[in-house]
Amino acid sequence: MADTVRLVDYFYVQVPHRAGEAAKALRALKDAGVNLLAFSGFPAGRRAQLDFIPADAAAFKSVAKANKWKVVGPKRGFLIQGDDRVGAIADLVDKLANAKINVTAIDAVCTDGRYGALCWVAPRDVKKAAHILGAQ
Repeated sequence: MADTVRLVDYFYVQVPHRAGEAAKALRALKDAGVNLLAFSGFPAGRRAQLDFIPADAAAFKSVAKANKWKVVGPKRGFLIQGDDRVGAIADLVDKLANAKINVTAIDAVCTDGRYGALCWVAPRDVKKAAHILGAQ
């Protein structure tokens, strides 16, 4: 099966960097029935940044508003999925490098013979990267 590349909207919030903050946010989304295509959390100085890629941006924004989250976004990124193989991510970043597009960040994981990756480029490069990667 060929790789699929989706141009997606993502949002982020900054929260205190302490136990339970991500759980609270994820529980609020779960309770509202908001499906996430991807989620990432990491320290950002003395705080933590939670990145959300919702299947339904409007539903996500509704929950964020109800919970008074200070949301940044939407911003654009790529969700890439495919059959796992040696060099899958190398091929992806090589395409971007050959087009002179710098990758801002990338996360990838593999399970049960499939892989998935989140890839971010500078806003000025999103359209070009979408073309290079064949985004849907």
